[in-house]
Amino acid sequence: MESRRSRAKVDLTGILRKSWYRLRLSVRHPSRVPTWDAIVLTAASPEQAELYEWQLKRAKRLGRIASSTVTLVVPDPDGNRIGSGGATLNAIYALARHLEALGPQVENMDPGSSESSVPHERSNSEVSFSPMVSFMAKRHILLLHAGGDSKRVPWANPMGKVFLPLPYLAADDPDGPVPLLFDHILAISCCARQAFKNEGGIFIMTGDVLPCFDASTMVLPEDTSCIITVPITLDIASNHGVIVASKTGILNKTSYVSLVENLLQKPTMEELVKNQAILDDGRTLLDTGIIAVRGKAWVELVRLACSSQSMIADLLKSKKEMSLYEDLVAAWVLAKHEWLRLRPLGEELINRLGKQKMYSYCAYDLLFLHFGTSSEVLDHLSGADSGLVGRRHLCSVPATTVSDIAASAIVISSKIAPSVSIGDDSIVYDSSISGGIQIGSQSIVVGVNVPGDSNGIEDNGFRFILPDRHCLWEVPLVGCTGRVIVYCGLHDNPKDSLSRNGTFCGKPWDKVLHDLGIQEGDLWSTTSTHEKCLWNAKIFPILSYFEMLSLAAWLMGLNDRKTKSLLPLWKSSQRVSLEELHRSIDFPHMCIGSSNHQADLAAGIAKACINYGLLGRNLSQLCEDILQKDVSGVKICKDLLDLCSNLQGQNSKILPKSRAYQVQVDLLQACREEKMACELEHKVWAAVADETAAAVRYGFREHVLESSNSTSASACQSSAFDGCVDQSFQHRDVRIELPVRVDFVGGWSDTPPWSLERAGCVLNMSIKLDDCAPVGTSISTTEQTGIEINDDDTMNKVYIEDPTSIATPFNSNDPFRLVKSALLVTGVTRDKFLLSMGLQIHTWTGVPRGTGLGTSSILAAAVVKGLLKITNRDDSNEIVARLVLVLEQLMGTGGGWQDQIGGLYPGIKFTESFPGVPLKLQVIPLMASPQLISDLQQRLLVVFTGQVRPARRVLEKVVTRYLRRDNLLISSIKRLAELARMGREALMNCDLDELGEIMLEAWRLHQELDPYCSNTFVDRLFELADPFCCGYKLVGAGGGGFALLLAKDADSAKKLRDLLQKDPHLEEYGSEFEVKIYNWALF
Repeated sequence: MESRRSRAKVDLTGILRKSWYRLRLSVRHPSRVPTWDAIVLTAASPEQAELYEWQLKRAKRLGRIASSTVTLVVPDPDGNRIGSGGATLNAIYALARHLEALGPQVENMDPGSSESSVPHERSNSEVSFSPMVSFMAKRHILLLHAGGDSKRVPWANPMGKVFLPLPYLAADDPDGPVPLLFDHILAISCCARQAFKNEGGIFIMTGDVLPCFDASTMVLPEDTSCIITVPITLDIASNHGVIVASKTGILNKTSYVSLVENLLQKPTMEELVKNQAILDDGRTLLDTGIIAVRGKAWVELVRLACSSQSMIADLLKSKKEMSLYEDLVAAWVLAKHEWLRLRPLGEELINRLGKQKMYSYCAYDLLFLHFGTSSEVLDHLSGADSGLVGRRHLCSVPATTVSDIAASAIVISSKIAPSVSIGDDSIVYDSSISGGIQIGSQSIVVGVNVPGDSNGIEDNGFRFILPDRHCLWEVPLVGCTGRVIVYCGLHDNPKDSLSRNGTFCGKPWDKVLHDLGIQEGDLWSTTSTHEKCLWNAKIFPILSYFEMLSLAAWLMGLNDRKTKSLLPLWKSSQRVSLEELHRSIDFPHMCIGSSNHQADLAAGIAKACINYGLLGRNLSQLCEDILQKDVSGVKICKDLLDLCSNLQGQNSKILPKSRAYQVQVDLLQACREEKMACELEHKVWAAVADETAAAVRYGFREHVLESSNSTSASACQSSAFDGCVDQSFQHRDVRIELPVRVDFVGGWSDTPPWSLERAGCVLNMSIKLDDCAPVGTSISTTEQTGIEINDDDTMNKVYIEDPTSIATPFNSNDPFRLVKSALLVTGVTRDKFLLSMGLQIHTWTGVPRGTGLGTSSILAAAVVKGLLKITNRDDSNEIVARLVLVLEQLMGTGGGWQDQIGGLYPGIKFTESFPGVPLKLQVIPLMASPQLISDLQQRLLVVFTGQVRPARRVLEKVVTRYLRRDNLLISSIKRLAELARMGREALMNCDLDELGEIMLEAWRLHQELDPYCSNTFVDRLFELADPFCCGYKLVGAGGGGFALLLAKDADSAKKLRDLLQKDPHLEEYGSEFEVKIYNWALF
């Protein structure tokens, strides 16, 4: 194997953000981004399986899992351990039975037909063999091993370690749920799905590892198994599995694929050297626990699983386990066959799977985040980039003058009372902490609800201190009305026995027993043959809440002076061990309690937002949490709706009406009042139009709606014609021809109401197509009064005898509403000169509308400019651009300012808008050098995809999300504006490669805003172009129309042009559309 790549720092934030983008896209538009056909979790017991089922339903509700994906939780048989290999076979078998039971529902994987479920009792009969194997062979399965008892992370036992909180990227969506480790695993695995293409297979991961790498670039060998590896230092490798791979293979920039020659478990240095496992750079290959099985190897594995029940019965009978990473995987590695024959069922594994081989996919850029211990969890949070971790999320935190909460502390889904202190790098999750509690540094508090009633801490002077480096959590038990308080030291290993330096709360057991006066017999049975350790020590009392807190402080060694009074209380109490807790958790009670806690927090945040704020939170999202409350969720939403009655009156000068109405729409929908919500939505869009008009032209909206027969002296005075009545006919002609625009980046930041409230930035360019400016209008005066409008593209025309009859709202099917709106916004319909003469207006566009080139807005700009010019009014570009903004609101299509700016101003320009009344636009022409223009013309292909689409539907979705204060959308548009600034610099530096990278990121962000801005044909076009290009995107709002393909160089552009011209239908991709490459020139 060649020398390894440089050990560059992994961009954890970038990898996760890209993975989450793809996950959201796969859920929202699975026809474009294939998702898993089934997601299967293993569990340690039927009770734990019920909790996991609840979590899977939550993931579907939150949009983490597509509705078409079948979800299943498979516990070990009767809660007996059979090993990860046995659990793998059992899970595949259970899924086969489950899909067979669903029958026709899964033949087409019909969206919405599947439900998360725990398999029922099985009959002894095997699965109908051949048909089910054939069916399973075509499916794409994600299997996540999440069973076990989490001994090294005991506080995660109640929730399951895979569902522990991991607030990476939480700040991207501050009103959304706290991300879990499971959510991030889903995001990474979603990218891996495309590596399987159309070949069925299974992707196996473990629930305590987050492998951070760009799985979308993964290339898996066909018809075989493949284990994902990463180079690691020898000291770390000595505690994990190591893969010995062939020295020859396929080397890429970020990976190396080679045959697996041997498997080592926790190898010594001698074993590493003997097996030639040390790489050229002194590292070795770590087994990440990720296994992909495809094609023929997957078929053989399915066959084995579908006939595995006798094997599993043998494991249960012999009380032995089959490991996935030692036994099952060894069947694919020839060098391990001799060893495997001596293992339980090893001979059968070799006979059934031994014909296939296993490969290693070494991912150089993989960051292996293991969550195997409590200290590792804190390390991954405290050591991460500060911008990556959300340290305050969906929480209620008191002012700094009445509490002491460290800036580095992580407080998520929790309510903190005054008089509480939380130390550095600690985490508090899903808890309510009353006054008088002190939490030390590097501590973990989960699910703790300290009551604050009259018998509580604040009134009786009781204070509780959790020392540094400790964990504290609560567990509801079956048959117990209260919750048990549990605790240990951060570095305690519950598996370490007394004889092997075991500890409790950071102190050796000998010292604990001596200091507290406890005997070994008080904790462990004298007749038990098991080693004495924290896991099986009956140390946690079941008493009243504050008695348990007092005993907790005593057991931690904080109240040694009270041993005489507390020791008898402890001895006389009913006590449980961690092991017993694990078997007795009341999972339904815990789920309901957690949902109610989240709902109460969301309700408090929403109420404060309405009462004290300016509605800056996403109330629609908060209501989703509120509605999970067991009984009163809808009532809470109705109470919030009542608070909105005087909202607009209180903040009329600051709060936009459109936002106030949208809040009421969201709350009405949460209250199940769909009809009222639908009626109010019309006010939302009317308010957006009013606010746009107010920001562009004072009092415009009221002026337009004046009586049609009212007169306007100012209109007469500004006319080109002398007098107001009885004018003699004066013939005038105006012709306006404008180019189209292509936008590099920044679109959406120009669109109201965003641009009315926040700064916008767009980088775009005016171009001619096939040597002509394709958009235009001609306007001439006529002796006959009235207005004749001609659409030269469709050959339609209309004659309007009385111009004052033109009024809003327009019929959405009216083909002349653009020109009619232009007549309104320019005031021409109220001009007295129309009493003695008329107008004839022709319009044309050389390209179809709905192609993303801004054709409609540029045509509107041409008509507005022509009307202003023929009436001798101010037809400056800035005036025209503003009036077109209002025009589009009148038409009901919405839209921003970048299209008309792109058509009105020549060349390449960077435009900024600044909110205010009036809206300020600053157009900065870029002084493009001859070399830059030449490079652009050689490398940039302007391609028509053959598809058209109206932007209105896309725009409505995006504007509604903004009005809801959707944080993901807001952060995406902010980034687009930032990229526009970066694009300006790239162009000025003649760095087209950098511009290409910016275009790619902009395209990803556009799909984040609306996944339907692209489609399978466009995806295929870009897939074809990718090897030749440094950047590509659709122009405008997307959904079809024109694409920009920025080639890597002039030679690549020529090759791509030849390829597209040779196969314009993309027949290789099965497309019914035809692409056309336009010749373009800078205007």
